Amino acid sequence: MNIGIPKEIKAQENRVSMIPGSVAELVKRGHHVFVQRGAGEGASYPDELYTAVGAEIVADAAAVFAAAELIVKVKEPQASEVALLKPHHILFTYLHLAADLALTESLAATGCTGIAYETIEVHRRLPLLEPMSEIAGRMSAIVGSYHLAKHRGGRGCLLGGVPGVAPGRVVVLGGGTAGVNAARVATGIGADVTILEVDFERMRFLDITLSGTSMVYSNEANLSELLPRVDLVIGAVLVPGAKAPKLITREMLRMMPKGSVFVDIAVDQGGCAETTRATTHDNPTYEEEGVLHYCVANMPGAYSRTATQALNNVTHPWTLLIADKGVAGACKVRKELLGGINTMAGKHTCLPVAEAHGLVYTDPAELLA
Repeated sequence: MNIGIPKEIKAQENRVSMIPGSVAELVKRGHHVFVQRGAGEGASYPDELYTAVGAEIVADAAAVFAAAELIVKVKEPQASEVALLKPHHILFTYLHLAADLALTESLAATGCTGIAYETIEVHRRLPLLEPMSEIAGRMSAIVGSYHLAKHRGGRGCLLGGVPGVAPGRVVVLGGGTAGVNAARVATGIGADVTILEVDFERMRFLDITLSGTSMVYSNEANLSELLPRVDLVIGAVLVPGAKAPKLITREMLRMMPKGSVFVDIAVDQGGCAETTRATTHDNPTYEEEGVLHYCVANMPGAYSRTATQALNNVTHPWTLLIADKGVAGACKVRKELLGGINTMAGKHTCLPVAEAHGLVYTDPAELLA
């Protein structure tokens, strides 16, 4: 199979979809890999490392898309990339379609097979999303703590406190992968951390494993009780493939102290607050109701080399499978891949995405039969 690796063009996105070691394995299996010039530079992988393992460097994205059948990316295609997609293409990347009707419709209109990392579910886990959730979770406590500084627009609270001064209070919405990693770092800083979660078994597990962190059942009443005393709120809720639930209303924001900080990890899926709107690494924050919002839509891109390596660890086996077997053959080997197919032959093939936008859903298994 001809496989293409374009350079990411989303703002401040420096990750690359494949490292040279993975390209080497594809080449050894007889596949041909086309890499756009400079695609790996943001993650400290120069072109020379790709050519050394047998990849072909091409000038631009148009050349990549023209040469390749399987396009492997990191982030959802931007408008100029959507325009290059054809019905024969297989696009393997993060899509986050539930939060973007325009992209959902335009991607389906290309006729391509769009496979989303974040909707491949294995044993109730999202293995291709988890490493990025770990990075975003850990980042959230760090950037939240930083933006609490007065010169960054925060209320001037040091989360860890000092002897004689109580630590700052952190509320984490969601006890999944992102939330747990956020709580671990916040606790490590010395903050007073509370996780809100709805799954009692998960709360029992976290109560045992996260020393020094409180578990509270997630509902509006409990959240409203915590907000007037909070310094940092981290939104880490996720419904696989679907829009994030809006847990924080504008009225609830008004309960928070002036200068407190809200970090929304769920922004890729539309965010978990009514006031969430996507920001970028070079302009990451804005203020609503006196609360500083950090809503960067590609948080792991800030640590591009670590994130690239972590992403490649989990995506590479699936890339190999698709390259070796094609989509239909790969789905026979790993039926979980069916859940990753969001668009195919002009149809909407992911139920949560279709439901989020009121679109007609088609079972991808029927299209592959």
